[in-house]
Amino acid sequence: MKKYILPALKLTLVFIILCSVIYPLLVAGVGRLTPGSGKGETITKDGKVVGYANIGQRFTADGYFWGRPSAVGYNAAGSGGSNKGPSNPDYLKDVQAHIDSFLAHNPGVRKEDIPAELVTYSGSGLDPDLSPAGIRIQIPRVAAARHMAPEELNALVSRYTEKPLVGMFGPAKINVLKLNVALDGQRR
Repeated sequence: MKKYILPALKLTLVFIILCSVIYPLLVAGVGRLTPGSGKGETITKDGKVVGYANIGQRFTADGYFWGRPSAVGYNAAGSGGSNKGPSNPDYLKDVQAHIDSFLAHNPGVRKEDIPAELVTYSGSGLDPDLSPAGIRIQIPRVAAARHMAPEELNALVSRYTEKPLVGMFGPAKINVLKLNVALDGQRR
């Protein structure tokens, strides 16, 4: 028995050091190399922090691009989805309310043309990004509210579209907060 206990204790000690000290230090070191040095990439406007690049925010004014709905009110302390399936009557009411609101603010858009991401909750409730289709369908509303040419907004959207990693990993996406901050910088 002594033959097995000593090696088991040594192995346990090695894994405690590896998993509790070395691995966390390695992850923290890699985090220091990322934007924001592991604390999250902040977005500033006029020298003030207005949000984080990896946490969505609620925009409801017609002069801004709207992000994905959040079941948790974009609260990063309590991230999570609605946990309701697509056949749940309460979930269907929420989705229909989002569709009705979107159609009321975006005349000329047909229900079937609305990307699902604009009317359904994400798994985390914190999604900061939309697809180019989710942004472009909003251009007429934002252009009218800001008295801007749609072509000008199209150029801005193209400038803020993040391409897939190495051209093939993941979808193209646009950070809604970054786009709206840039939009405010266009005209004051």
